[in-house]
Amino acid sequence: MPARGEKAFVGHGGASLSDDMRSSSVAGSGSSAHDVFGSEEHHDIKYKRLSWQLVAVLMIAEIVSNGMLSLPSAFAVVGMVPGIVMVAFLGIFATYTSWLLVQFKLRHPEVHTMADAGFIMFGPVGRELMAFGTFAFAIFGTGGQLLAGQIALATLSNSKLCNLVYTALFTVAALFLSLPRTFHGLGYLSILSVLSILIAGLVGMAAAGKEPVLDRTVQVAVSSDFYSAFASITNPVFSFAGHFMFFVLISEMKEPKHAMRSTYILQSFTTIYYIVFAAVTYGYLGSKVSSPSFSSLSPYWAKVSYGIAIPNLLFAAALYAHTAAKVIFVRIFRKSDHLHSHTVLGWGVWIALIIFCNVLSFLLATGVPIFNYLVGLAASLFAAWFTYGVAGMFWLHDSYHDGDGFLEWRRHWGQFLLCALTVLAGAFICVGGLYVTIRQLMDAYASGQIPSPFSCTA
Repeated sequence: MPARGEKAFVGHGGASLSDDMRSSSVAGSGSSAHDVFGSEEHHDIKYKRLSWQLVAVLMIAEIVSNGMLSLPSAFAVVGMVPGIVMVAFLGIFATYTSWLLVQFKLRHPEVHTMADAGFIMFGPVGRELMAFGTFAFAIFGTGGQLLAGQIALATLSNSKLCNLVYTALFTVAALFLSLPRTFHGLGYLSILSVLSILIAGLVGMAAAGKEPVLDRTVQVAVSSDFYSAFASITNPVFSFAGHFMFFVLISEMKEPKHAMRSTYILQSFTTIYYIVFAAVTYGYLGSKVSSPSFSSLSPYWAKVSYGIAIPNLLFAAALYAHTAAKVIFVRIFRKSDHLHSHTVLGWGVWIALIIFCNVLSFLLATGVPIFNYLVGLAASLFAAWFTYGVAGMFWLHDSYHDGDGFLEWRRHWGQFLLCALTVLAGAFICVGGLYVTIRQLMDAYASGQIPSPFSCTA
């Protein structure tokens, strides 16, 4: 990895940055000189086996999950038209920030995680801060999926067991699913995961249409104060928050130069599906729709929908836990034989990390009474930057250091303004999300809604 201030690909005198990025993208996709995994021809464990199609499916499986089920309630707060406009805008915004991220990865093929990107831009402090953020967000993401799985299992069994037991069962299953060393080992399960959430959503919409709320209220637009409005948009904002995994996934692609194909499919599918699901569900269930929305269906259809969604909830939990473990594993064994060979130490550390990440997620999700609020804090602190703000910094950094500094920014003033606005948007989402989450936490304490640790209550 180059030290701070060095470039993986240096601009060529007066050549424009866009031209330089295109040439370096080609170099980055085919060269293993700086690649995080290097040449794998003679290795036992080969990481770079993912096609762009499979990466697209993995991305969809990661992002389109339990967060989708909170979108109808967000529509209920802001109204149908603002809700549709909001999700469409966020989808376009996420596509743009995906492009910025992919370009940075192609110019710096040694980048494996956000921590590596942080080191390039901000040195050792940036690396450690973004490493912590990546790991923490992956752990909280795992915990959130475990709790979603607990709700699904409790619904299917009419809550005959303690919720703690349901969460533990889901954790054990996620642990075994997350054991493969490569994303390719998880790849084909992701197809089942995507089909699961797609069919579950279709069934949920059909059930809402078959048994709509008769006295429902559906509004075109709803006026509200800043707190209520921003609280409602945090879920849509973070429903697109999967960028923190993109570097890790692209690092295991056979041809990273095709990464944008994956992200175009991801963002197109996600945006369209989110809008259709949220609009239809809100239209039939009205302003009283629950979060997750499947809980607003009749008991029978709630069970059917949750039952179909379980493979997706389980796989998403495994995917997050796998990512959390890999962030540490690659950092420990980078450029060592243990990364690519079937050594006792390599497998021992990998299995220990998988167990640690799943158990830690379980303990946080069930043993910390304010876990849901911690997820909101983590999303505000890290996802707001990883999905939106930091992406703008990538272009600003490379254009300044690989081009002509401020002159490069002036030359590409349109891109400069977009990236600067992206950084400001990340900051706004971060600050607004922190304000809303902290206020919600204070209100929950004041009203006595905080459960006790390891509680059997939902």
